[in-house]
Amino acid sequence: MAFYKEFTKKKMTRADHLRSDGKWEEEGTRYRKSTAQADKQRRENDNDRFDDRKRPGKPGSRFDAPKGRDFKKDKPYGGPKQNDRDFKKPAPRPPRPEHFERPAPKPEFRPEPEMSFTAENLLSGRNPIREAIKSGRDIEKLLVAKGDLSGTAKEIIAMAKERHIPVQMVERSRLDEITPHHQGMLAYASAYRYYDVEDMLADAQEKNEAPFLVVLDGVTDPMNLGAIIRTAACVGAHGVIVPERRAVGLTPSAVKASAGAIETVKVARVTNLTRTLDMLKKQGIWLYAADMEGEDYRRVDFSGPLALIVGAEGEGVSRLVLEASDHRVCLPMKGGVGSLNASVAAGILMYAAMGSR
Repeated sequence: MAFYKEFTKKKMTRADHLRSDGKWEEEGTRYRKSTAQADKQRRENDNDRFDDRKRPGKPGSRFDAPKGRDFKKDKPYGGPKQNDRDFKKPAPRPPRPEHFERPAPKPEFRPEPEMSFTAENLLSGRNPIREAIKSGRDIEKLLVAKGDLSGTAKEIIAMAKERHIPVQMVERSRLDEITPHHQGMLAYASAYRYYDVEDMLADAQEKNEAPFLVVLDGVTDPMNLGAIIRTAACVGAHGVIVPERRAVGLTPSAVKASAGAIETVKVARVTNLTRTLDMLKKQGIWLYAADMEGEDYRRVDFSGPLALIVGAEGEGVSRLVLEASDHRVCLPMKGGVGSLNASVAAGILMYAAMGSR
């Protein structure tokens, strides 16, 4: 750079390239000389820059520290490097126990099952629903659109509650998806009629047999209900009892799965299951609930009047129903599966009871 600065100050002529001996200078001689001098000067500057003794001090830097102070320990003058800091180490993880058991998962919330009905079982409009309720037709559920209710809608809802028909308030868009002509109200009629528990007991008395009933607690699959009704007909049971809420009813799918057994087996739908069980106990009927903590069903005597209680797959029989039962029976299982299908478990217990009878 020094050569170029010098070159710009003085304009060189042809005579400047003549040496003292009268000969011409070799081309590039002055350039090579200037470049070597510039490289030497640059190396000297680099050595001075990286030499702490020649580096000028900066305010707040470790080179500006006064004598007698240790810049490695004095934070105002730099302090230790980032990598040399003493970070807090996390606490050691406790050792895992030898017999580790994961907590049981919380029971999954299951809403009321959606019902699939044919056109003949779906009632739309206020007048058809009101006439069906007046005639005593079995209604599975009544859907009412949210919003202001007129006098006729209030009257139909009051009639439904009086007959213990489940009433559910839904958005109007949901009713529009099912049918466009609903007048804010839809009803699902049962595919088959329901009986009373007293009709089942009277049927057993006419046949001069000890009552044999099957009680379902929380079974929501219509295919399971139809299969249980079919098995109940095969073992000679007098009826199947289902709760009104949180359970499936006699939908077209359940009737179809029964394969015609619905014609010979009575199905009753009750409002309060525990109250119905108390009534059966007063009639001298023994209650056997399927439970994993119960006794092996192969060692249980099922003779006499009895009612088998089977819960939903996974949840099992509810706590109140278990407390109301007389005996708890279990189906031993091997392998990694923790539960049986509801219809399979009910079928095994029903045939075991038939063997004792």
